Amino acid sequence: MRQHVRSGSPFEAHFGFSRAVRLGDRVVVSGTAPIWPDGGCPDGAGEQARRCFEIITAALGEAGASTADVVRTRMYITDAGDADAVGAAHGEVFGEIRPAASMVVVAGLLDPRWRVESEAEAMLG
Repeated sequence: MRQHVRSGSPFEAHFGFSRAVRLGDRVVVSGTAPIWPDGGCPDGAGEQARRCFEIITAALGEAGASTADVVRTRMYITDAGDADAVGAAHGEVFGEIRPAASMVVVAGLLDPRWRVESEAEAMLG
């Protein structure tokens, strides 16, 4: 059975995607930007990463998973100088879980205010 998790992002309907999809024991969380419900976002890269992980954690929960089930994360940053702050935020959430992880410097993200975007994959059972 395929389960779709929606977060209320205005991009979901317009772009045709779900925040997360669960299929069997696998949960995949889409690229997640550091957006507050009002459309704003934190200023610092570390705070932006924490916001991304809050949204990811909530999506995992709606799909019946938790951060403990995460086996892979990806972090996209727009400035290599933000790597330590983003990595530290990742460690706060996943330090004991230690999923396979990638951090990639990209030319830009959809909104120029965003300094980080993250995604995750989880396996249940």
